[in-house]
Amino acid sequence: MILVSFIFWHLYKKKYASSNFFARNTYSDPSSRPEVEGGSVYFGVPVYSYSELEEATNYFDIEKELGNGGFGTVYHGKLRDGREVAVKRLYDHNYRRVQQFMNEIDILTRLRHKNLVSLYGCTSSHCRELLLVYEYIPNGTVADHIHGNQATPGSLTWPTRMSIAIETASALAYLHASDIIHRDIKPNNILLDDNFCVKVADFGLSRLFPNDVSHVSTAPQGTPGYLDPEYHQCYQLTSKSDVYSFGVVLIELISSLPAVDMFRHRREINLANLALNKIEKCAFHELIDPYLGFESDNGVKTMIILVAKLAFQCLQPDKELRPSMDEVLEALKNIQIGEDAPEDQEMAYDDARILNVQKPASPDSDEVGLLRNKQLPPSPEAVTDNWNSRSTTPNFSVYTSSPWC
Repeated sequence: MILVSFIFWHLYKKKYASSNFFARNTYSDPSSRPEVEGGSVYFGVPVYSYSELEEATNYFDIEKELGNGGFGTVYHGKLRDGREVAVKRLYDHNYRRVQQFMNEIDILTRLRHKNLVSLYGCTSSHCRELLLVYEYIPNGTVADHIHGNQATPGSLTWPTRMSIAIETASALAYLHASDIIHRDIKPNNILLDDNFCVKVADFGLSRLFPNDVSHVSTAPQGTPGYLDPEYHQCYQLTSKSDVYSFGVVLIELISSLPAVDMFRHRREINLANLALNKIEKCAFHELIDPYLGFESDNGVKTMIILVAKLAFQCLQPDKELRPSMDEVLEALKNIQIGEDAPEDQEMAYDDARILNVQKPASPDSDEVGLLRNKQLPPSPEAVTDNWNSRSTTPNFSVYTSSPWC
């Protein structure tokens, strides 16, 4: 009976150990334990008192809310030293809030990049609430500007959207080089400052990715509309999962449409499906935001079509057919160069390796006519071949079962 009692006690202790994570995950040196609410350092970041952050946000006034996420509400605040901050208040009812709290601290203390939001500090592990303090980014999110409360037709110009795409790709390439997968890339997590420079935020779902493994097996997590279908089906997280999500972001930037819209046709509720269908048919005019100058500016038209084709490659169901974030970043930079140096456009496009397609089948299409006079290299495989699903090397060439423009 004593032995059975001991076993049950041990199992109970193991099951509920996560609720005491912070109590167990402290340093052996008593002086380093974050017992004091303010003025100390925890995991390399300053610890703020709950009372200071409560005061900074006017007692978490609803008027100070900047947004709500899966793990908490973010408030605008002003510290006693005059700095403006964003304070994330993790939901009490979320049983994973401790894990998300620790994850963001662990990830953000490793990183320094101009396009990643900075973590200023947090509350103590013994505080009544778990709060994270970030730099305040004043101009809202990309989602706000393309289909949210700050969206007005033509307000976010194509050059600005192109810069947003490049800076976001730069941040993701840096994360992947640091063995980190973001796992929740979407316009709501891409913040903009007053100059429309990007700050990627929200690392609650991010994962450290060991460089000696091909994937991490984990239950799929993320936002509907952005979740890599292969990750969803096979439970295998890779850096190509971020590439897929970024592909959806690219489509949102060129279309100004939301990733999920229940009022669209049932086969097009998911923006990725809609985009794959329109791009494959070269029906760009049915996808692209008309206020971007697609019909009036040939330079803009060329760039948007190239970005659309790059997004098409990022959205491939087979992750092996998707480019890496380094390749995506390089392609975007080459497309942008084409805008500034039109005499070098063809070289830039060839360097980006995103025009490996056959000559157009129909000379009447406006989008096809755009490329009519370009001597495009032939695709290494016939465009009528099936998907090359056995490829083990990422390749920018896309092979489809129907004609490619």
